[in-house]
Amino acid sequence: MLLYLFISCFSIIFFIKSLTLKPLPPWATEMRLLSPWFRKEVSFFLSSRLIKNILGLGYFTTVVSKMSLKKMSFTSKVDNFEEVEESAMSILDLPDLVLECILERLPPAALCSMAGVCSSLRSRCISDHFWEKHMKKKWGRIIGPAAYREWQWYIALRTRKDSSHLKQGKPKGLMRVLSIVRPSWWIKSKVDDSSKQCSLPDDSIMSWFLALETGGFWFPAQVYNRENGHVGFMLSCYDAELSYDPRTDTFQARYPPHGRRAVAIENYVPWERLRAPPFDTSPHDLHISDCLNELRPGDNIEIQWRRNKEFPYGWWYGVVGHLESCDGNDNYCRCHNSDTVVLEFNQYTAGSRWRRATINRKEHREEGNEADGFYGGIRKLCNEEEISTWKRLWPSEILE
Repeated sequence: MLLYLFISCFSIIFFIKSLTLKPLPPWATEMRLLSPWFRKEVSFFLSSRLIKNILGLGYFTTVVSKMSLKKMSFTSKVDNFEEVEESAMSILDLPDLVLECILERLPPAALCSMAGVCSSLRSRCISDHFWEKHMKKKWGRIIGPAAYREWQWYIALRTRKDSSHLKQGKPKGLMRVLSIVRPSWWIKSKVDDSSKQCSLPDDSIMSWFLALETGGFWFPAQVYNRENGHVGFMLSCYDAELSYDPRTDTFQARYPPHGRRAVAIENYVPWERLRAPPFDTSPHDLHISDCLNELRPGDNIEIQWRRNKEFPYGWWYGVVGHLESCDGNDNYCRCHNSDTVVLEFNQYTAGSRWRRATINRKEHREEGNEADGFYGGIRKLCNEEEISTWKRLWPSEILE
């Protein structure tokens, strides 16, 4: 042990002596400007570090010091995280007006996701106030009073079925005893499916929007150029039941049977071929015209037409034409003073029997026969969007 200590001390003396033989580095001259106390501390630090390395203790000291630094760093990170967590603000801490403005700007999918965060946000996100805007923006153009009435019948029927299932599922015998002991177990097993639907009010606009969006609800509307533009239905618009397909962003249409024909089904109907019915009446009812006295040549009109008495009416596009006795000069035209109104359907050739039709301005109800069909009520088109829709659907070739 004494020999080991002697060798160590001899090595230190030899090292210090070697330092005096070498020229001092440039920074050594700057050390003279430091205080004697600081130079003493630095010399002591270097000497102690050298001794620890020689005796094999330097590594241990380094490891311990690094571990202590890591521990201090980890502790500071944890403290900072706790401070950040305590200072973080929840979205529910926002003022009601600010939170409402945020929710109003969310799309339907994000609003549904927000409703699943907590009960407080759920009560806000399912509010009709937010969903009225989404309903009007996406579905307002093709949803009318008939569709809303159909939805009311749909939820009433579903509620009646759910209540009948509960009455039919009344426990008897041993199940009655078990239901008294653990009523929640029996209720959960019997009405599990209905409980999923009852989580959202059936009469809410959100529920109606989701039923339309998922295609689970069929609603009445009208389709332009039905059956993929069948030649017999060009520039017409007929009632149908529609179901939305979210995968293709199109609709499936079911047309009611015409006479002895079965139900016709058309797939992949695009949005631009749909509209809400202009009147909340049955397609079998005659529309009472209130525009006959104001019709003049050049006016755009829609008129009801059906093939025979068993068929429902469809709306057909046409224009008001001139009488045969009129040369079409606007300065001398007196067609608007006549009791006879000429209707032209220019999608047909000039010699076609479907090209022209006449009605009586004062006594018009339903006119026609089994050969040429029956013409019903007339509505004058004043909306430029409606007129442009009809012109956009104009056939590429003149019909015979």
